[in-house]
Amino acid sequence: MTTPRKRVAGTGAKEGARDRAHPRKIVAYYRVSTRRQGESGLGLAAQKRAVEAYTSSIKARIVASYREVESGRKAKRPQLTAALADAKAQGARLVVAKLDRLARNVAFTAALLDSGVDFVACDQPQANRLTIHILAAVAEDEARRISERTKTALAEAKRRGKRIGWWGHQANRRKRIVPPRSRRLSPEQARRSIQRRNLANGKVNQRRADTFALGLQRTIRALQGKGLDLRRIAAELNRQKIRTSTGKRWTWANVSRVDIQARAAKQRKK
Repeated sequence: MTTPRKRVAGTGAKEGARDRAHPRKIVAYYRVSTRRQGESGLGLAAQKRAVEAYTSSIKARIVASYREVESGRKAKRPQLTAALADAKAQGARLVVAKLDRLARNVAFTAALLDSGVDFVACDQPQANRLTIHILAAVAEDEARRISERTKTALAEAKRRGKRIGWWGHQANRRKRIVPPRSRRLSPEQARRSIQRRNLANGKVNQRRADTFALGLQRTIRALQGKGLDLRRIAAELNRQKIRTSTGKRWTWANVSRVDIQARAAKQRKK
């Protein structure tokens, strides 16, 4: 006769700790520095492979992903703000391929650590707070050195008489291109061209606002379900250190506008 196995005391607590160490939900964040990288997808493909490999290694699943085309030195990043809000609302872990994809700014990284969102960089999965601060400082110093070298090189090129920019490139190649008279725009054509460009920029801004609002709507709905009004929701978002798309603190009017924006975005998608 076989004897029943006794349950070891504390096993449930160990399993709970293991679940907290390896959450089942992952919010992925990808960033490239230039629009050309974003359009080609080359930089994004490597980041996606790294995040998917990490997710598979801890047997989790990606519940949402966010992509941004922005410099790592800039703190104003709507997609990252939406990803942080989504991860906090779902109790998920924010995962990036490399730490420098998250930020090349020590102050920004420190604020991120204090936000309470669990995040991991695939190239440094075991990094603690001290390691992350050191790596962020190294990344910030690298970005500063790259900027200084670029400025020095451009200043030296100008001193030697080289022209900078696209027209300068053509002139340096002795192929300066002047549009033929037939292709020069009349005042009316120039006005229409500016209108088309402004319309295109407006659509891009609207898509960014829609993405941010939809990503944050779940958090707002959860707080409304707890019986909070707009002022209390704004106070709770500020307490959680979630910022608006422009990096500012929340007011009740901001919350109302984001909610309206999210509803309008859903209507546009239909």
